[in-house]
Amino acid sequence: MSSMNQSFDTSPDQEKYDLWAQGGGAALGLGEQTSAARGVASFACNPASSRGRRFSEPPAPTRNAFQRDRDRIVHSTAFRRLVYKTQVFLNHEGDLFRTRMTHSLEVAQLARSIARVLGLNEDLVEAIALAHDLGHTPFGHAGQDALNECMQEHGGFEHNFQSLRVVDSLESRYPQFEGLNLSFETREGILKHCSAKNARFLVDTEFAEFKEQRSISGESSLQDPSDADWASVGSRFLERKQPSLEAQLCNLADEVAYNAHDIDDGVRSGLIDLDKLSEVPLFENFRLQVQREFSGLSTRKTAYESIRRMLSAQVYDIIASTREAIVSSNVQTLEDVRLCGPLVCFSPSMREQSSELKRFLFQNLYRHPQVIQTTNWARGVVTDLFNAYIKDPAQMPPFYRSRKNLHRAVSDYIAGMTDRFAGSEHARLCSTGPKIAQPF
Repeated sequence: MSSMNQSFDTSPDQEKYDLWAQGGGAALGLGEQTSAARGVASFACNPASSRGRRFSEPPAPTRNAFQRDRDRIVHSTAFRRLVYKTQVFLNHEGDLFRTRMTHSLEVAQLARSIARVLGLNEDLVEAIALAHDLGHTPFGHAGQDALNECMQEHGGFEHNFQSLRVVDSLESRYPQFEGLNLSFETREGILKHCSAKNARFLVDTEFAEFKEQRSISGESSLQDPSDADWASVGSRFLERKQPSLEAQLCNLADEVAYNAHDIDDGVRSGLIDLDKLSEVPLFENFRLQVQREFSGLSTRKTAYESIRRMLSAQVYDIIASTREAIVSSNVQTLEDVRLCGPLVCFSPSMREQSSELKRFLFQNLYRHPQVIQTTNWARGVVTDLFNAYIKDPAQMPPFYRSRKNLHRAVSDYIAGMTDRFAGSEHARLCSTGPKIAQPF
């Protein structure tokens, strides 16, 4: 049956929602996992058996490795910048629209809630979720696309790989090393996607670091990565393996979070309305439920309650579908997870409905003329800044202008900017050139 004709009153997804709302976790087959969540399941990441950090450090006396990662992320400069970086609407367009900061917090909340029930490591999930967008440019995907175009002949730009660069080298805080020196498992979760070229670069770079660490410690020298029990976050892309369940969960929680809050922001902005959303079964069926239960409810409360129920249904679907995938695959250990296909998942029905929602948002929000106007302006700002810094590197701070690879240094500098700093730099450096009409 087409999902357009399904009613959540009778669908399996609604049955899951109703069972959970009534405290029926056991009815979903989740009682065992709920018990496991008091600790962690055997297939979860354990900080005591972490693959370690790029540079050796003594353990913290009161925190495990993943808690320490989370704290370093929260205290980083890149994390603070997220509060002034665009999600969909530019930072100045309203005080209540999501930013990269609030989006990351929402991803962390959703992912931790699911991790707790599945028996996964909540601290690791939180660290990955909070760090996953650290490499995002100002002005959202418009800024990323513009920077990628500028860097096409110089290795390109991808915000996911940039997030890893931020935590590995661009944060400059510690005397012993550059970057945050996060644990392998957190770095693995941050790097959701990676080209074969970048994966090989990571393997070669991290193996060289590993050899140096072995040499410093007086251990035997190594000639080839296969000679030692070591790990690179790039290896799995070359070996076709999966990341941890915690990493997989953050990836899917990211999708759930932005689909939900983009509806909220779209309605708040006036660019989409509840009548238009009737085209989306995943939202519309819950809206009809809310209207039946609460007659005369305001538009804002109707939207809030519908989104809340939609979020809950997706969360419970992920929990049930993921547990089913874990059981059917007979996964017992973390290595089993890496050798299986993706395990954290929606049911087929929910996947289709989520995809329909994404298509709706793309057509009606992300491609809305008002949004396109601002994104075109933003692309022009990023392109102008790139050309200005290439022409005159002295306009950048010493940390960037002193580097050998000028194009990558310029890319790193721009990617780290907030929306408003990029705008002020554009006004300072490009005021004598052709004016770009500001959409505000």
